Amino acid sequence: MLQFTDIEAAAARIKGIAHRTPVLTSRTLDALLGANVFMKAENLQRMGAFKFRGGYNAVNVLTDAERARGVVAFSSGNHAQAVALAAQMHGCRATIVMPHDAPALKVAATKAYGAEVIVYDRYKEDRSAIAQQLVTERGAALIPPFDHLPVMAGQGTAALELIDDVGPLDALIVCAGGGGFLSGCSVAAKHLNPAIRMFGAEPERGNDMQMSLRAGRIVSIDVPRTICDGQQTQAIGAHPFEVIRALVTDVLAVPDPVVVQAMRFAFERMKVVLEPSGACALAALMLHKEQFSGQRVGITLSGGNIGIDRFVALMTGAEAAE
Repeated sequence: MLQFTDIEAAAARIKGIAHRTPVLTSRTLDALLGANVFMKAENLQRMGAFKFRGGYNAVNVLTDAERARGVVAFSSGNHAQAVALAAQMHGCRATIVMPHDAPALKVAATKAYGAEVIVYDRYKEDRSAIAQQLVTERGAALIPPFDHLPVMAGQGTAALELIDDVGPLDALIVCAGGGGFLSGCSVAAKHLNPAIRMFGAEPERGNDMQMSLRAGRIVSIDVPRTICDGQQTQAIGAHPFEVIRALVTDVLAVPDPVVVQAMRFAFERMKVVLEPSGACALAALMLHKEQFSGQRVGITLSGGNIGIDRFVALMTGAEAAE
């Protein structure tokens, strides 16, 4: 199980390499929600999302011999970019398996970091099986997007920084897909502040983590149809679930239209651009504000990788968020 010492070690590895992202506040948001809200702006992280933390840590812990054989990852976009950039920085080859409908911006960025991209159909093919075949053929190291302790440890450094910057929190809401970010942040936050309540935030159409936590076992679903492309996971990872089952209070599910409202608020009132998955924790807090009234609440703005055309389509309703 992930330990706080793993997160401390990851923090040392990424220091001076990953950005120490700012914590944003908004008096308007505080008044609207009746809480003091502290937003960890991981949309301003290198490659535009928190995923750089875990991706860099995972590549860095490999031996020179392992890196010489290259790395393989599978991702809808942000982990792809993170591993591609981390591999480039370490001088090793990266091969990334990405869905055919991944945002073009994320595919282009992954290729720009020097990675080879292999495309698959997320509704018909098994990305992990494709990646494992590549690992077998090439002798490369597999870096999964969430079910991997070095990735989880790297992601947890975001909560470490947040609490170091703002002090104790009553609650922390973390955007959740496969659980790497939520589990890492939960270990860090609970170590620093045992009384804190941890929450995940995921799209209502892809609430496998919420169902898993409440059932006490991992629940798998079909690929969810949601605008939150970074959270179209079918099941939580085994390593993250071990942590989340022990440390997380609840997972909050959010309809896509509320995610768009959160994106709009961030843009219009805070001048911050968020991708749908990056706005999920803010959306969860806006939807469930009664649970957090009068409290000091941290949230993650987990990513901002969205092209202008899609952003405008979502803001104007040209792309449905139903």
